Amino acid sequence: MNWFGQRFNPFSKKRKIPNGLFTKCPGCNDTVYNKELENNNKVCSKCDYHFTLGAWERVNVLIDQGTFIEYDKDLTSLDPLNFKGPKTYPQKIKEDQEKTGLKEAAITGIGDIKGLSVSIGVTDSRFIMGSMGSVVGEKLTRCIERGIEKGIPVIIVSGSGGGARMYEGVYSLMQMAKTSAALAKLEEARIPFISILTNPTMGGVMASFASLGDIILAEPKALIGFAGPRVIKQTVRQDLPEGFQRSEYLLEHGMIDRVTHRNDLVSEISKILSLLLKKKIIA
Repeated sequence: MNWFGQRFNPFSKKRKIPNGLFTKCPGCNDTVYNKELENNNKVCSKCDYHFTLGAWERVNVLIDQGTFIEYDKDLTSLDPLNFKGPKTYPQKIKEDQEKTGLKEAAITGIGDIKGLSVSIGVTDSRFIMGSMGSVVGEKLTRCIERGIEKGIPVIIVSGSGGGARMYEGVYSLMQMAKTSAALAKLEEARIPFISILTNPTMGGVMASFASLGDIILAEPKALIGFAGPRVIKQTVRQDLPEGFQRSEYLLEHGMIDRVTHRNDLVSEISKILSLLLKKKIIA
């Protein structure tokens, strides 16, 4: 047997890279190390692309560690219309509960931001596109009412590509009025509401509570609007301006107050609330 017929090459076999170590960035198409991504709040260090955050990730980014208390966590949706489709409504809910670990598309509670207590709600676009059904509307309404009861600012972080939830029909549409009415009472109590818009914030969510903030902040390049740009283009039969419905475009046209990098949100919110307290705008 010829042991030396072939020269040994230690690199002849491709080394396998374990799955889950890297993510391809949609912004720059480069490969990002997942650990680096997590350490930077899921923002690409090369192009600043803001990846989607889940509701709990968002809470962990904004709220002081160990201060968050969740409320209304066991509320779940019923099937008021007995919705029929490729999947029933209960099947869709169960599927997204298993996928996300959430009961519904919103988390609400009380926590501190740099020592200042706030009532906070966060919607999650991974759960039926963050759409607002009766439970999401109820949880956010209670979140606002909790702010009134305790005299603390309200913050809602919106991530909804689904707007109103079609599985619940008019019950879902009613949540737009309900959350807006609660915010009107919050305004009467002279308690501020900061609305934070993330990619995407669309439909009935944007047409109700998300657009009613005393201060409206948005993450960079977030898609924000009612109908999507493709639908609008087909309706008006005209080309849309570059960057249409993105955060920067809305800032330029006066629809939001500031575009804020995710890593700057905590300090930005803290400064805003401190200023409002100093000016005695809060009751």
